[in-house]
Amino acid sequence: MDLQTFIVVAVIKIALVLFVVLTADAYIVLLERKLVARIQNRWGPNRTGPFGLLQPLADGIKFILKEDMVPDDVNRTLYILAPMLTLAVALMTIAVIPFGESITIFGVTTPLQITDVNIALLFVLGITSISVYGVALAGWSSNSKYALLGSLRASAQMISYELSLGVSLVGVLIMAQSLSLREIVNAQSGGFWHWNIIGLGAGQFPQVLGFFIYLGAAFAETNRVPFDLPEAETELVAGYHTEYSAMKFAMFFVAEYTAMITVGCIATILFLGGWHGPVFGPPLMQSLLPVFWFVLKVFFFIFLYIWIRGTLPRFRYDQLMAFGWKVLLPLAVFNVIVTAAVVLLRS
Repeated sequence: MDLQTFIVVAVIKIALVLFVVLTADAYIVLLERKLVARIQNRWGPNRTGPFGLLQPLADGIKFILKEDMVPDDVNRTLYILAPMLTLAVALMTIAVIPFGESITIFGVTTPLQITDVNIALLFVLGITSISVYGVALAGWSSNSKYALLGSLRASAQMISYELSLGVSLVGVLIMAQSLSLREIVNAQSGGFWHWNIIGLGAGQFPQVLGFFIYLGAAFAETNRVPFDLPEAETELVAGYHTEYSAMKFAMFFVAEYTAMITVGCIATILFLGGWHGPVFGPPLMQSLLPVFWFVLKVFFFIFLYIWIRGTLPRFRYDQLMAFGWKVLLPLAVFNVIVTAAVVLLRS
């Protein structure tokens, strides 16, 4: 593939992925409102378009047309920069996510991934850890005690749970011997029993414990119920984004749902075999079916996010800290030690 073709293909892939992710964000919001409504025995949005399907469009128009209020005495530069930074960081992680093998169109074969980096997992962990800066800047620059308290909670929460999240993935890395997300998926080929969560293949050890540790830490990292203490409307009005409105608030909103998609993608890749699943039919179908299996697995995590939001109450802050340091981190270290010992003995 020559340089010009490579650039054209890369731009097309970036545009398609951004369109799909941003559209998915909008309709995940609708899905969440519908599912939580069902859990609470309500109907949810059903007036805008058939079955309420145009509700995301109405919400988008509302955000665009809504007056953009900027409080007095804010640090204007950081106040404007914070939501942009949060959204940009959330979207950057999608660049290294492999959602299929490869596809050939008009004689050009391209991997179903914007870019393949051999340290992609390290890139994802590094970029997601930066996202807390957007929240911290939003709280500090807003010149509001509620926003500041929310940003401080987010910082402490990130430090507490980032460690457990990173350690929970070490067992997968020990077995895959790679930081490349594509190679980690390829190491789980050969049947569902080779998926890391089951781990019955040669040189593997079931990562069930690592999976649930990752899931708990990821929920806290994305500030979702029951870990939504940085927002906590019953205590802090709306936390770090109390003073934001219109499109600036929408950026925080979109970043949160993009982070949910990223968590689902990483969990699918590391624990559930990535795009692996039954493949059959003509060549084009064989290229697209892995994408279907990948999306289906990610959808499972999105559904789990929403289900937990409609089911569990919010933690107290002391419970949140204790759960991270006294439960998740020791279990993550234990999982690494056991996995390393088993893989060493089997080698």
